[in-house]
Amino acid sequence: MTTMIRVVSCFLVLTILGACSSKPVRHLASDASLVKAGVSTKEDVLTYLGDPDSQQMISATSERWVYNEERQSAAQKVPFLGKMFSSKNYSRIVVTFEGENVVEVRFSSFDSDEFDWSDDYSWQEKRQ
Repeated sequence: MTTMIRVVSCFLVLTILGACSSKPVRHLASDASLVKAGVSTKEDVLTYLGDPDSQQMISATSERWVYNEERQSAAQKVPFLGKMFSSKNYSRIVVTFEGENVVEVRFSSFDSDEFDWSDDYSWQEKRQ
């Protein structure tokens, strides 16, 4: 009987410890303040933000890096029930380079249902 209790106890401890592990999370809102236009370089941006989610060549010497983040509350992560809770939040940083130097940094944040309010008004109806 004691071996069964030990096995169950070990299983519970491992399950609890496994639930605590997670992947590293980026916090774009705070990381955006680390990148300064006219001061930071591509190497600095890679150090602060890591590899970009997408890259765009604007011209022969200009490049744009885009970083995206999707934030969910703990309640939203619950399987099957999470969708009933508040909307997801999204953040984006767009860093523009001229050569190796940062010339512009833009941060934006929005909710997935940010513009749902516009569906509540009758003024949207087209009158003929």
